[in-house]
Amino acid sequence: MPPTPTKSRMVCDVLVRERLLRPDMLESVLGRVQRSGERAEDVILELGLVGETELVKALATHYKVYFISTEKLSKADVPRAVVDMIPQRFAEQIGMCPVMFDSKALALSVVTPDPDDFEALREAQLASGAREVKGIYARPAAVKALIAKAYLGDLHAFALLDRQAAQAQIQSTMGVYGNDVALDLRSSPPPPPPRVERTEARREPPPRPAAPAPARAPSAAPAANTDRDAGPGGAPERARNQKVNDASFVELLHVLVSLLESTRADLRGHSAEVARLVRRVGDKLGVDGASIAMFVVAAFIHDLGKMGQFHLTPLNCSEYDGHKAAAQKAWELPSRLLEPVHLPTDAVQIASRMYERYDGKGFPDGLSGKDIPLGARILAICDTYADLTSNPRNPFRKTLAPQEACVAIAKHKNTIFDPNLVDVFRNTVLGEELTAKLLANRSQALLVDADPEETTVLELRLIEQGFVVKTARSAEQALKVLGEGETDLVVGEIDLGPSDGLALIAEARKQPWGKDLPWVIYTRRHERTVAQKAFDLGVLDYVTKPASAELLVAKLKALLDQRASASPRKTRGVSGSLREMGLPDMVQVLFHGRKTGKLEIHAPQGSGEIHFAEGNVVDALWGATRAEPAFYAMLKLTDGDFALDPSFRPAERVIHQSAEALLLEGMRRMDEGLT
Repeated sequence: MPPTPTKSRMVCDVLVRERLLRPDMLESVLGRVQRSGERAEDVILELGLVGETELVKALATHYKVYFISTEKLSKADVPRAVVDMIPQRFAEQIGMCPVMFDSKALALSVVTPDPDDFEALREAQLASGAREVKGIYARPAAVKALIAKAYLGDLHAFALLDRQAAQAQIQSTMGVYGNDVALDLRSSPPPPPPRVERTEARREPPPRPAAPAPARAPSAAPAANTDRDAGPGGAPERARNQKVNDASFVELLHVLVSLLESTRADLRGHSAEVARLVRRVGDKLGVDGASIAMFVVAAFIHDLGKMGQFHLTPLNCSEYDGHKAAAQKAWELPSRLLEPVHLPTDAVQIASRMYERYDGKGFPDGLSGKDIPLGARILAICDTYADLTSNPRNPFRKTLAPQEACVAIAKHKNTIFDPNLVDVFRNTVLGEELTAKLLANRSQALLVDADPEETTVLELRLIEQGFVVKTARSAEQALKVLGEGETDLVVGEIDLGPSDGLALIAEARKQPWGKDLPWVIYTRRHERTVAQKAFDLGVLDYVTKPASAELLVAKLKALLDQRASASPRKTRGVSGSLREMGLPDMVQVLFHGRKTGKLEIHAPQGSGEIHFAEGNVVDALWGATRAEPAFYAMLKLTDGDFALDPSFRPAERVIHQSAEALLLEGMRRMDEGLT
């Protein structure tokens, strides 16, 4: 919603009354609001006049509602069913985004910068069909970013706001997550979903923020491209950090490096996958956004200039003398090639120290343990894992499954790799893989296009959105992939060199696996007759190039969701070990995914079952016990196997508590030794 003079004045008056804003600042704030059209809250935060926590608390207290910060909102994963309760155009026009729905009370919670706009809340109630709509306060820019993320799938919507927060926190956080990580991270649980915080009456003005902690000292090892003022406190280094924190700069690296790798089938998309993994591990460790940006840049550049005969991963260089000799000659190449770009010292050091070993037998400096930069230790594991799971020319001469790759890496704990980080990595990637299997939400897309440059960005966007992506450069390659029967969606060009995309569709339609296969044309051909022929062959959409990759991916997801609603795919059963994912985490995944089925547990202590209906735990069996006691008994199991049967339908509901209430009570009992 555009700002109004009355609303802007009210916001300023509240902050002045709470002694957060000086009266002499009002004229400059309101003047900028009038000139820029921005909301007063965002202007105040951008100018650094008030901290976000103080601002949202003060305004939420004024509105007498809950509030949620930008940081927590950026981590929120709103279920698609909740998002669809309010139309996108309405959400954008009103400036309101749904976040939670209480199916028992039929109450919808929305984030909005205007929780006092009762007319808008009433319209949201009518649009959603909810019995009640509750407003939660958030700053306007954060609500706008959440709308872009939830409706359009824009993963970078919070990038600018995250960068502003990171710059304010980097000094204090770097001292915690530098080379001094001393926590036992082997059993770190996944971070809980964002909680909405309740405001309290203010009794006294908030204390002034403490002075930032001094930045950690740079590593003793020299970087390949340093200058006199390049230290963490120098102006040139600050400018470099700001550039790396810019999402557009990282995105440019993403695309350019992916294009460089596109000519090598064994390494296509390798650096993008490594960057995704280091980001996931950084998030798992709780590393600040600015440091994670350094990790990601290092991941994108780590192989630049090394496109020789060997793929120089830390594991390969430890196993083979030829790889080690090649890496000892090439470890400086990324920093030398990018010296004119003036990347930050931290990013360069991470890429340059990826061949250091935890036992001190690596190179170039023979660093050991936590003297090796944290980012370099993470990069070493992620680079090796990506090679083992996607490159058939790895030391095993075949691509490994995620579980097999983690076992192979674990054999080198305390020698090549940091043992704590190996455990964190294993829990992260296997938990991610298992979550995707439990939710049955990883669709496989096939991109058919003779020109790799045309599909690189689209491929990256699909991977970011959870798709498994395969590519084919000809009709023959496409038919071979399609014949495997695992493709859920095809995005194809019409012109395939000597082949024809329409002929490929016609051939696929003759096969059992291709009769009803969802197909979208993505082409430079604009002729109406060609488009009509494509629709006659049953394509779902005809999109002409160039098109926004983000919007196209959002459209593809919507098309698959519509088809799934009309004709759900048969879901395969999932099995695994409780060591891969604990029972509490599994229950949360199934609850939030609203899954129905039977979870069978086989442990040394016995066997049991947990029955789910639309995500709710409705029954549990463990030996001679049933219902809640059986559930609590199984909750403490840490060793054993599980199997999920999604075809099972519970006959009755014996347990009536919510899954969250059961977990909380179960955890309390475990803490107090009652189970």
